[in-house]
Amino acid sequence: MKNIVILISGRGSNFEAILERSRAERWAETIGADIRAVISNRPEAKGLVTAKQNGIEAVALDHKTFASREEFDKALGDLVASYEPDLVVLAGFMRVLTPVFTDRFEGRMLNIHPALLPLFPGLHTHERAIEAGCRVHGSTVHFVSSVLDGGAIIGQAVVPVLPTDTPDTLADRGLVLEHKLYPAVVKAFLEGRVRLEDGRAVMDDATARELAIFA
Repeated sequence: MKNIVILISGRGSNFEAILERSRAERWAETIGADIRAVISNRPEAKGLVTAKQNGIEAVALDHKTFASREEFDKALGDLVASYEPDLVVLAGFMRVLTPVFTDRFEGRMLNIHPALLPLFPGLHTHERAIEAGCRVHGSTVHFVSSVLDGGAIIGQAVVPVLPTDTPDTLADRGLVLEHKLYPAVVKAFLEGRVRLEDGRAVMDDATARELAIFA
C-alpha cells in the first residue's frame, strides 16, 4: 500500500477534496494508495476532526512548543517518517519549512499555491494579482523544495480575473478549481505518471493536459 500523509493547519478543504476523490474512486483498491495520517501544527485545526470522523489517524504537533523552526521541523519529519510515506501532501499547511524537513522528503512532497507560479510567491496572492492588472489567475501544484514556492511546477488551474472581482471572490472561484487540480495531481503521482527528475517535473503529454485545468 502506498501511504499518503497530509499536513494541514486549518480546515483542510484540499484534504477533504483529496479524501473525497480517493474514497469515490476507491484508491486503496484501484491504485493501492490510502491516507495514513493527517498532521497539523495547530491542535485546534478543524481538519483533524474531519480525519477522525473518517477513520484516519489525526495528530497535532504544536509548533509553539518548540524553541526553533529547525527543532519543530526535525520533530515533524520524524513523525511523518514514522508513517513510511510514499507521498507527503501540504494542504493549507501554514508554515515555511526549512531544509531540515524539505530535504528529507524531496521528490515525494507536494504543495498547492494560490497563484500561477512563478508569479506571486508568498502571501496575499489574490490582492497582488488584481493590483497587477492580471487577466488570469489561479493555482499551482508543485514539488516542494527548500525555496519557498520555488519547486518544480506539476499542474495549474486557471480562472479569469473579472473587473468586479475582489480578493475574496477571486479566491473563492480559484478554490473550486483547486479542489479538482490537487486530487488529480496526487493520483497522477501515485500512479507513477509524475516524477521529479533533475529539478523538473516529468510527465507525458496526456498527463500534462489532464493537469492543466481551465475555468
